[in-house]
Amino acid sequence: MILVAAVVGVVLLAALAVFQLALVGGAPLGRFAWGGQHVVLPPRLRVGSAVSIGVHGVVALLLLQAASAVDLLPGGVVDVAMWVLTGYFALGVALNAISRSRPERLVMTPVALALAVVCLLLALR
Repeated sequence: MILVAAVVGVVLLAALAVFQLALVGGAPLGRFAWGGQHVVLPPRLRVGSAVSIGVHGVVALLLLQAASAVDLLPGGVVDVAMWVLTGYFALGVALNAISRSRPERLVMTPVALALAVVCLLLALR
C-alpha cells in the first residue's frame, strides 16, 4: 500500500512536471496555473514553472524514499519532509479551491488533494 501511494504521487508529480514544462515552452495552458490570469505565461511565471519542475523532482524522490524504494537521505529528514509536504499540499488544496480560475479550481484542487493524501499516508507509515 505504501509503495502504491508513492507511485501514485510520483506519477502525479511527473504529470505536473510535464505540464509545467509545457507552460515554460509557451503552451496556452496558463488558465490552469498561477491563478489562471494568463493564457500564455509571462517570462517571470515561466521561470516559476521551470523552478517547480525541479521541486517536483525532489518531492518525487522524497516520496520514493518514504516508501523505502530509494535510500538517499537520513530517515529523520524524510519523516519531517512528509509532514511538511502534507501541510504544503493541504495549503495547495485551499489555494486552488479559491482560485479565480475555474479551470484551475476544477483540475488542480483534486491534484493537490491527492498529493496531500499521498504525503499523509507516507507520513503515517
